Amino acid sequence: MISIVIPAYNEAGNVSVLVHKLKEQFQEKDNCEIIFVDDGSMDSTLEEIKKVADGEKTVKFISFSRNFGHQKALKAGLDHAQGDCVISMDADMQHPPEMLCKLLEKWREGYDVVYTIRKDSEDTGFMKKVTSAFFYRLMNKISDVNIPLGAADFRLLDKKVVSELRKFNENWLFIRGAVSWLGFKQIGIEYIVQKRHAGKSKYSIARMIAFAVQGITSFSILPLRISMVIGFFFSCFSFLYAIHALYEKMFLHAAILGWTSILMSILFLGGVQLFFLGVIGEYLGKMFIETKKRPPYVIKEKRL
Repeated sequence: MISIVIPAYNEAGNVSVLVHKLKEQFQEKDNCEIIFVDDGSMDSTLEEIKKVADGEKTVKFISFSRNFGHQKALKAGLDHAQGDCVISMDADMQHPPEMLCKLLEKWREGYDVVYTIRKDSEDTGFMKKVTSAFFYRLMNKISDVNIPLGAADFRLLDKKVVSELRKFNENWLFIRGAVSWLGFKQIGIEYIVQKRHAGKSKYSIARMIAFAVQGITSFSILPLRISMVIGFFFSCFSFLYAIHALYEKMFLHAAILGWTSILMSILFLGGVQLFFLGVIGEYLGKMFIETKKRPPYVIKEKRL
């Protein structure tokens, strides 16, 4: 069996079109299931999914009690998929269904993970291209995972990889990093991003920044080490400056001038301290949430 997992948040206009496109890719003999995960949509997404599911026995769904986020919706789909392989893709039609045959072809050649590498279209904004490339390069530099530039959540996973992913019970799971961290036999194939069929993108700049912070702090403690090194450097500098100030005062009897520079130094050091307190707070906050052992998502209803 082939499972297709599709997280959906306010994608009512895309559900039926996507199912139609997916069915075109499979033959009658193919045994497949299409699992939509409604991530607490505010529109009629769930109703559209139910309508399609009533007429298509291959269409199933999971509905969250509220919006928990894309990564948790994806994890819920992986937790409930029954296929020998699981293909994950977005509901906005930007992940072309025509690529499914290529994913399956590589899987049948013996690959456990077939990930896709996004090739931006001409409509993709310059800032998005630059920030995306910067994030992946930074992530690969400071963590022990290697995520290919442009890798997306459009991928195929063998059931043994899915079985390992199900063991992850993190509230802040970054699935792209987790798949890379797991290893197995992997290969990437390129695809061109398609135009969104209906609706608007849910990824604002604030969400993209939060997603990047989640990815970095999930797989690296380097920011904490950097804060320690910078703190040690400024401590040494402050100690040497204190010795210099005492020498000027006690032996040279000179008044110390430069109140502006001192004030700027204090403000700069205060800003650095507050920034790294925020970094430490990010890690402590994640530890606090994880120690509560809360479930990563809550299912309101499902039809599987």
